[in-house]
Amino acid sequence: MPSGQLDFIPAVGTADFSPEQAQWLTLANRLGRERFAPRAATWDREASFPFANYDDLREAGLLALCVPRAFGGGGADFATYCMVGAEIGRFCGATALTYNMHICSTMWTGVLSDGIDMTPAQRDDHQARRALHFARVVRDGAVYAQPFSEGSAAAAGKAPFGTTARKVDGGWVLNGRKIFASLSGAADYYGILCTEDRGDQHPDMRDTLYIAVPGTADGLTVTGDWDPMGMRGTVSRTLLLKDVFVPDHEQLMPRGVYYRAAQTWPAMFFTLSPTYLGVAQAAYDFTVQYLRGEVPGQPPVKRRMYPTKQIAVAQMRIQLETMRSLFWRAIHEAKPNPSKDERLRLYAAHSTVMEGANDIARLAIRTCGGQSMLKDLPLERLYRDSRCGALMLPWTAELILDRMGRETLYESGERDE
Repeated sequence: MPSGQLDFIPAVGTADFSPEQAQWLTLANRLGRERFAPRAATWDREASFPFANYDDLREAGLLALCVPRAFGGGGADFATYCMVGAEIGRFCGATALTYNMHICSTMWTGVLSDGIDMTPAQRDDHQARRALHFARVVRDGAVYAQPFSEGSAAAAGKAPFGTTARKVDGGWVLNGRKIFASLSGAADYYGILCTEDRGDQHPDMRDTLYIAVPGTADGLTVTGDWDPMGMRGTVSRTLLLKDVFVPDHEQLMPRGVYYRAAQTWPAMFFTLSPTYLGVAQAAYDFTVQYLRGEVPGQPPVKRRMYPTKQIAVAQMRIQLETMRSLFWRAIHEAKPNPSKDERLRLYAAHSTVMEGANDIARLAIRTCGGQSMLKDLPLERLYRDSRCGALMLPWTAELILDRMGRETLYESGERDE
């Protein structure tokens, strides 16, 4: 396919895509239209995990999208993943959001890790260990999750994780609890972020470890009910770890490297945004279809002639284009050690997408009217899914505003007397 030429407009908008990007986007769009969208209501209604969608992702090679080519994967960079993630989110938010957790496990250990300073010994260890993890994804179609939240300040990057790892002969013993753990019971491996237990009473964020725990590990249990407002198909139940032993080779990053990654690559936490850009695009798409009388299975009643609805669609498009523009610039500026201006723009893009998705869905419901509240149409699900974005750690809406204000007014190391 020629560079940039597609027979549809992707969620990120039109651009001069590379041939590889065009191919991945075409694949994501086809799977989304033909497979994911028709199933989305089922996962939402049942609050069940989209296993069938993951079978499709596996067969299409999308589980290995960000595995480097040297390890047999697709070799996609940060920007390409963000484009593909948005396209999947356009058709099933829960699939896109859980897919993000899996992709981050490969991206963080792949292209992001390549931009982090390591000692030669750390680099050698990492190269050997990630070969094992990548082979599981490429060869076996393994799914990796990424439990993050603990109900504390740790997920926001303001405190050590309460989940701990104690060094023992040949590996580590993990204890702790992760809440809102997407893919609970569905993942083959859980990439656990935890704090090294050094035997004292002074846990330190710099001692954060990133370790893969097999889903079948002794001492790992999934617990609790799952009946949330939105993103119901993520099945983000609670993970409990009680004296879980994992061997040394399950480390996804060498000791101490995750903390440097978080400082070096702030864009690593932006990867939740693509899902919500896709949800916003879906709400806009539905509104246009509805007002034109082109919703499949619905009477071909046109409502486009009313000026109030024309104005609403224009407002939605303006907001969508703003989101796309900031998103596009942010994903192409993503790199190790960005400038202060680039970092602030990244925060602005994240906030604009997360808040904007719900704004667009809200306006879509108001514009489409009472029928939009019916569950046989997708808009009420899109609205509920869109509301979740601004609540997601580590960059909730409030935390982003706090970061932007503080980092604008203070240079590194500055304090008030």
